[in-house]
Amino acid sequence: MTWLAETAMLSHGWRRFLLLVLAGAIAGLSVPPLFIVPALFVSFPVWVWCLDGAERQRGWRLLFGPAFAIGFAFGWGYFTVAFHWLGAAFFVDGGVMLVLMPFAILALAALIAFFWGLASALAHLFWSHGPWRIVTLATFLTMAEWARGHVLTGFPFDLLGYALTPTDEMMQITAVIGIYGLTLVAALLAMTPALIWPADNRSLSRRLLPFFIGLAVIAGQLGYGYNRLAGTVATERTDSALRLVQPLVYEHADFGNVDPVALIDRLLMLSDMRMDPADQGLADITHLVWPESSLPFFLATYPEALARIARLLPEGTTLLTGAPRQQYEPGATEASGPPFNAVLAIDTNGEVIASYDKSHLVPFGEFLPYGEFFARLGIKQFVPGAEGWSHGDARRRLMSLPATPSLLALICYEILFSGDLGDTAGAQFLFNITNDAWFDGSIGPAQHAHHARIRAVEEGMSLVRAANSGLTFATDPLGRITAQLPPMQMAALDVRPHERLASTVFSQVRHWPLLIALLAGLLISLAASRSGRSKRVG
Repeated sequence: MTWLAETAMLSHGWRRFLLLVLAGAIAGLSVPPLFIVPALFVSFPVWVWCLDGAERQRGWRLLFGPAFAIGFAFGWGYFTVAFHWLGAAFFVDGGVMLVLMPFAILALAALIAFFWGLASALAHLFWSHGPWRIVTLATFLTMAEWARGHVLTGFPFDLLGYALTPTDEMMQITAVIGIYGLTLVAALLAMTPALIWPADNRSLSRRLLPFFIGLAVIAGQLGYGYNRLAGTVATERTDSALRLVQPLVYEHADFGNVDPVALIDRLLMLSDMRMDPADQGLADITHLVWPESSLPFFLATYPEALARIARLLPEGTTLLTGAPRQQYEPGATEASGPPFNAVLAIDTNGEVIASYDKSHLVPFGEFLPYGEFFARLGIKQFVPGAEGWSHGDARRRLMSLPATPSLLALICYEILFSGDLGDTAGAQFLFNITNDAWFDGSIGPAQHAHHARIRAVEEGMSLVRAANSGLTFATDPLGRITAQLPPMQMAALDVRPHERLASTVFSQVRHWPLLIALLAGLLISLAASRSGRSKRVG
């Protein structure tokens, strides 16, 4: 490791860039569901050592010089591995855009890596050559992760903290500090080996102390998780019984090829299927759930659909389904803009009694930032299907239906936003419908599902998740899966949500402890930097 440390510090130019891309790619192996956590401890010290040897610059190269290139290269490797599964979407629609896949993945990874490049450049401004330098880099890296989760509506997939949530026990700490807080912890722990090598005439015990402190932190995380799981009672609700349908609908890629009659036939058959001799079908179900994109057509194009749904539903049962919803101005007969990606609540009379329109859309997938610029290039959307969606109102996520507990409706991507889910105080459980069929055969669906489980832990609410092709499951308020369907299986699953916990620390204080920790990190970095400069002057 001394050889690696010295090589990283002395490297420069394209050799350093390639070394960092490789190190970042190794770090990317830590993301869900791979969870090769030791990869963090092998790779992140390389970033630290390269900054140790980075050239000092002036002017604009303070921000966009060697230090920026170091963080950018590391992030480019990390995000290329972490987001490689997004390329599966290019196989949809016959793979006509397959040739663009590697360029799109590399371009997206480079765009996200820009945040890590800035973090590296800013950290280098406060750089010192003592142990506090890992606090400096971890602080700015966490700030960068926060920024990429919010800028341009945010893209918070694979925040670094997820690497430390491979088990139910390790997840529980997010109920206290949230996933961004765990990101700061993960960054600090991953960089501790940089304090061991090179030796620099320090005693072995002194060099190993930070590393053993890091191991103690992980042991404490596990201990807290064991105690929380053992000491918390999760109770099923008696007022709600949901049937989650996993229909394997692939017509979402091209609305023009949908056969509404055949599709409704399949959904109705799955909804009322008997899975064992004691199964009463929908007789004891309060909510029937069809996932996102299960109705890839406007209900107005097949009016009989509502009548057929009404005939299926027993008295007191409500259908919650993903469907596109057109918007009309009062008195207008034609749609006034792009449709909404919505959750519709349909009662036994075949009437839509409530709806929620997806508000947090996927940038470049469901809407184009700077759409006018791309329109001039003839680009309306980067994926097949509808040409973009309209943003809904996030304040309407809370759905209160007759004689049922309030639920927080979150469509697909919206479940990713830690601390920004909406009116969690008024909700009894999290309700997530999704369509990850774009990414079948990749790690994407499992990654998305794991991120959703962390939201349940943070909020202390059970999660009910219906997916088009998988993963369909329910969790308790501790994020433990209580029932699930295998992916790629056309089936239905009966579940009951759990009573929400009284509260979690995170649901009460949100990100304030993290902000205080980041401020402390900045102050420590400033003090260490000034101390180092004064020693050099002296």
